[in-house]
Amino acid sequence: MVDIHSHILPGLDDGSPSMETTLQMLAQAVAAGTTDIVATPHASPNYAFDPEAVNARVAEVRAAAPPGINIHQGADFHIDYDLVQDALAHPRRYSINGGPYLLIELPERVPLRTVPQVVETLMRAGLTPILTHPERYFLLRGKVDEVKQWAASGCLVQVTAQSLTGMFGSTARKMCEDLLDARAVHFVASDAHDTQNRTTRLDAAREWLTGRYGAPRAEQLLEHNPRATLTGQPLPPSGEGSRKAGARERRPSWKFWG
Repeated sequence: MVDIHSHILPGLDDGSPSMETTLQMLAQAVAAGTTDIVATPHASPNYAFDPEAVNARVAEVRAAAPPGINIHQGADFHIDYDLVQDALAHPRRYSINGGPYLLIELPERVPLRTVPQVVETLMRAGLTPILTHPERYFLLRGKVDEVKQWAASGCLVQVTAQSLTGMFGSTARKMCEDLLDARAVHFVASDAHDTQNRTTRLDAAREWLTGRYGAPRAEQLLEHNPRATLTGQPLPPSGEGSRKAGARERRPSWKFWG
């Protein structure tokens, strides 16, 4: 499996506090069947993103990592005016392995009406935004159709593995199910922060997906789609049906932001 969202780099944000914890997180990932993991420290007003520091920390983790796992680089990019302007000036600074795919997170203070405008602006710069864990945003509760519209417009969607298994509550799990049924989910990732609660393990989520949607769908979300982000390739086509057929979405018309 390929995990495109994790906070394994020690001492850079609210994730791993030490190399010891990082190595434990990587060992857990290997034991659960993960072969590749993207280190995505926060890039936000609260956590300054220093590319040189991130590069150095990735090199340290690669050198110390246990056998069987490859470490890749990205960022958990928060939508913020100054950060977006920097991403437009340096389109590959925050993306996965310097390719087109960029994880985007919605801080609570950003009005939802600006999201489509930001997505359009980033796409015009050659980036493919991946909206992280929409099921966990308070402002998006009950707004599945809104996320589906964003997905129909070209914004990819990643849900959290532990949301599927109930850690973030029944509301988050139900939203994941609705988005999965509508084929508006493209990735399942750990968003790991520690070794106890928000871990790197993806095996329970894979079991849940396989039981509910079948093995091919689980492979699409945990292997094929995330592996394409590592090399910057388009997502492979998916021919597997969902549990319920999702309605065809009309591409909305939005004006650009910025």
